[in-house]
Amino acid sequence: MPTSRGRSTISAAFLSFLWPGLGQWYLGRRRDALLYAAPAVALAVVLGVQFVNGLTAAAARLFDPSFSLGLLVVIGILGVWRLLAIADAGFQPRRLRTLRGRAGGVLALLTALVIGMHGVAGYYTWSFYDASLKIFVGTADGPESGVNESSGPGPTDDYNVPPFATPAAPGDRITLLLTGIDKTTERDHSLTDTLLVVSVDPATGRTAMVSFPRDLAGFPMYGGGSYSGKINSLMTYAANHRSQFPDGPLPTLVKELSYLLGIPINYYAALDIDGFQTMIDAVGGVTVTIDRPINDPGYYWLDSSARGFFLSAGTHKLDGRTALAFVRTRFSDSDFARAARQQQLLVALEKKMTSPTMLGKLPAVLQAASQTIRTNFPPDRLEEMIALAERIDDSMITRVVLQPPTYSFHPPNNTTAGVYTLSLKWDAVKALSVQLFGSASAFWTAAYIPSPVPSPAP
Repeated sequence: MPTSRGRSTISAAFLSFLWPGLGQWYLGRRRDALLYAAPAVALAVVLGVQFVNGLTAAAARLFDPSFSLGLLVVIGILGVWRLLAIADAGFQPRRLRTLRGRAGGVLALLTALVIGMHGVAGYYTWSFYDASLKIFVGTADGPESGVNESSGPGPTDDYNVPPFATPAAPGDRITLLLTGIDKTTERDHSLTDTLLVVSVDPATGRTAMVSFPRDLAGFPMYGGGSYSGKINSLMTYAANHRSQFPDGPLPTLVKELSYLLGIPINYYAALDIDGFQTMIDAVGGVTVTIDRPINDPGYYWLDSSARGFFLSAGTHKLDGRTALAFVRTRFSDSDFARAARQQQLLVALEKKMTSPTMLGKLPAVLQAASQTIRTNFPPDRLEEMIALAERIDDSMITRVVLQPPTYSFHPPNNTTAGVYTLSLKWDAVKALSVQLFGSASAFWTAAYIPSPVPSPAP
């Protein structure tokens, strides 16, 4: 074996800290150097292939539980391997004094650095793994049990459902229902006051966002008959009358919205409105620009007895508390304006989440997301969707609220027992469906010539 006489064991240990085997090479131990370096190189190549598309794509892959768990194992093994390489290079049995004085201190420092580095990497990876098991439900990789009030949206496991209509091909349109679960201490049930259908064409990046007003009522059901109540109560009503709605609460809501809009809805994402505030704070707030001031003196804050929410026209950075008020207030303008603000905030949050500045905040963001979001979107397609979202700008997004007078109308009060409700204008909604989704719409006919989507009434 080549001699290492005259070579510094401190330098050798430091070199093996930089890369396993470098210290052994420095000491002239070529065979040992290859032994330590080869596995590290192999792991680096494998990880490099997985992370070649950048940090955002890598973060998306980490939401696949099998990938993140495998990476955790790799991080642990690589950490142990680095410690062995450092110890082998810095400690020689025939020179026990190398563990004394400065050399011993350096070895201890290098050991602490390796443990710390791999501990941080492991913590980040575990954060993804833990969040993925809670967020992605109703999939092969999701948890076996459902969701309860302590862990996220919904009072039961009604959100643990598989995808509804998986796209036939990877390039097909992807449509998702985003619903906000609004629970308060003042009621014993949840209302889905936010019903936002988001549909993306992967080929073009064209995106449609369609909000259903919560007061829609008397609409035809996909299985026949009609529903006399408001659409925001449909899911809760279906949960309490399962014999009438054998599909289950969430599938009933999704199938009904799909039927009304004329487009298959593939997946859902549910946000617990109470946890939404924590998530906005975790990302460091979001920035929005509004054309009109918000003046709602009667707005009640959920965390205090204070009343009133005011926001001037212009650009504002909203923290979680203010963002929650931004998407909840409606007496300053209307439910329709609130739906538009929800769409606006969703886009702002997406931009913030894909920013490189999120790297240091990821554990806190993931913890907040795991308590706030449930979805049956397949995690193995998340990388694709994030890459798609990064190339979509505001000009590619069409935002529509099915509000009067264009898409709905308010029936006379004497026909609704004095309750404020809305009824859809079927012809207008069908035309909108064809304009947004083309031949993918259930209302498409070969003879139909699309016209521009009408702008919502102010």
